[in-house]
Amino acid sequence: MKKIAIIGDRFMLPDVFRDKIVEACGDGHEISMLELPWPDVPMEHGYAVEGMDGLKEYLGKPGEIVDFIGDAEILVTQLAPLSRTMLQDLPGLKLVAVSRGGPVNIDIKAARDAGVRVVNAPGRNASAVAEFTIGAILAETRLIRVGHEALRRSEWRGDLYRADRTGRELSEMTVGVIGYGNIGTRVVRLLRAFGTKVLVHDPYVQLSAEDRNAGVEHVSLDDLLARADLVTLHPRVSEETRNMMNAETFAKMKPGAIFVNTARGPLCDYDALYENLVSGHLASAMLETFAVEPVPEGWPLLKLPNVTLTPHIAGASVRTVTYAAEMAAEEVRRYIAGLPPVNPC
Repeated sequence: MKKIAIIGDRFMLPDVFRDKIVEACGDGHEISMLELPWPDVPMEHGYAVEGMDGLKEYLGKPGEIVDFIGDAEILVTQLAPLSRTMLQDLPGLKLVAVSRGGPVNIDIKAARDAGVRVVNAPGRNASAVAEFTIGAILAETRLIRVGHEALRRSEWRGDLYRADRTGRELSEMTVGVIGYGNIGTRVVRLLRAFGTKVLVHDPYVQLSAEDRNAGVEHVSLDDLLARADLVTLHPRVSEETRNMMNAETFAKMKPGAIFVNTARGPLCDYDALYENLVSGHLASAMLETFAVEPVPEGWPLLKLPNVTLTPHIAGASVRTVTYAAEMAAEEVRRYIAGLPPVNPC
């Protein structure tokens, strides 16, 4: 029998974690559960303001988290933090299953030093984010936001049918996809179904044979920015990618292009984006993630008429919850069975 601590939240529900663990491992284990109040209470992002011991995107007070885990051998969580100091107070902990792609709420090096196996769930919400991205793109290219906002004001925008004002079809556009990981590859696949010309920039991976044979091009960043009618971001945040979209790179984008960010806020210099939207160099933008979340009241981009905004919900779907819990449960099963992990960190 293993002692398993589950720290869920109001998205990754503790009950779903428990049910999937019981399905995978049987019901002979001692399982305790705690629910964090996210997303009703914002997490600590740790980007604009340094997080606890360098951790990012977490929620929970260290002392309360440590007390709850206690002598459990296994922790399953999405958002609970684990710093080096916390790990020192948890000598019985041997496995941490994090139900997210980037376990930035865990000090991975400290876990390795303590002999704690950390596993994650890469691609758990890749389908959800890719679908959302296509919706975001269509909201801009087909003027869905523009028409919706006008009609909310009882303004009938029949002029949007004018040839000089109407939107464009993806079948006649070139879309640049920056980042070709779990999400980027799915976005490319969905765009191909529209007949879109797709450019990809990712210096660390090669295109799949399927995408290459379908006419997708692997290009430099400068080439992508110069040719794309719309640019969509999908890389991870790193020192290399932080603020990769800035005054210089926005200036290289095609005049009248559209910018979409459903990835992470720190990838973009939003002050520079604001200037390019106000000047008319960029036609519009769709923003789903931000440097500071929640977005501050009075933030200039909230007031622009050519911006669509959503509150970082691209990865949220019912399937994401069950799929991520299944991935975590399989890692727990393998640990108990003495098998190597599927997704070690």
